[in-house]
Amino acid sequence: MRGGAQGQLMLCDEGPRREGGKQDFHIYVVKFQNNPQNVRVLANELVASRLAVAVGLTVPPGEIVEVSQWLVENTPELEIDLGRQRERCRAGLHFGSRYVGGLMPGQVVDYLPEEQLREVKNGDEFAGVLAFDKWTGNANGRQAVYARGPRERRYKAYFIDFGYCFHAGDWKFDDMPLRGVYYRNEVYRRVKGWDDFEPWLGRISNLDPEMLWKAVEDVPPEWYGGDIAELESLAEQLILRRDRIPELIDAFRKSDREPFPNWGRTEEIPALPEWWDPRIGTSLGGRVH
Repeated sequence: MRGGAQGQLMLCDEGPRREGGKQDFHIYVVKFQNNPQNVRVLANELVASRLAVAVGLTVPPGEIVEVSQWLVENTPELEIDLGRQRERCRAGLHFGSRYVGGLMPGQVVDYLPEEQLREVKNGDEFAGVLAFDKWTGNANGRQAVYARGPRERRYKAYFIDFGYCFHAGDWKFDDMPLRGVYYRNEVYRRVKGWDDFEPWLGRISNLDPEMLWKAVEDVPPEWYGGDIAELESLAEQLILRRDRIPELIDAFRKSDREPFPNWGRTEEIPALPEWWDPRIGTSLGGRVH
C-alpha cells in the first residue's frame, strides 16, 4: 500500500463469531512493527482509532493482527523497502485497519472533485475530526478516503491513518496551527461557528477516562518497548489536553490559510406571509398554498 509505513493489504481470519458459526474474513491494511516510521505508530493507530470511534467519527475498525512466521517465509511480497536494502516483514502482532469497501467494494477513492466533495454524506464530520486531531496532536495532514455503494450517488468519508497522532514515535505535543488538518479548505465550508464542532467537542470533553485507559491497556508491550510509564504519561496528557481543543482550533482559524470562509455567517430565513397557518397548511383566508 502507499504511505510511509508501507502497509500490506491482507486477508484476515477473525474466527467464528459464535460456536458453529462460519469463518469471518475481512481485508485489513496491516502496518508491521518494523515499518520505516516507528514501531510506536502501531500503538498510536490502535489508541487513536478506538478513541475516534468512541467520539462518533467514521473510522474503519482497528485490530491487532497476528502474522505467523510461516506466512512471512512463504510470501515474497512481505518485505520492507529501507532504501539501500530490503527487510522481511517481522512475524508477530501488528496493527490492522479494516479496508474500506470490504471484500466486495463499490467505489473507493482518495480524491473527489470539488462538487462531489461538497456533497459528501458526512461532510460535517471534518469539523469533528479536526477537533480530534488537535486533541491528539496529529503531526501529519488529515487523511480520508471516500466510498459509495454500486447504486449510490454520494460518497461517505472514512478517516484513516492515525499513526502520526502524538507526534509519531516521539509521544509529545508540538501544537502548530497547520498540523492535523485536511489539505483542502472545501471541507470546512460548512463551519460557521463553534456549534458546528458539536457533538464532537462535547463528546471528547466528556469522554470517560476509563475508555481511554482501556484503549491504552490493549496495546501490546512490543509496540512501545515495554515502558509502561511512558504509555501512562501519554494517557494522562490526553486527559489534560481536552480543555485546550477550542484554543488550538482557534489558532488554525486565525492562520493565514483562512480555513473557514463562512465563519460567522448566518443564512437569512425568508419571513412567512402573515396569512400562513402552519397547522393546517392553508391561509387563514381560505386560500390553499
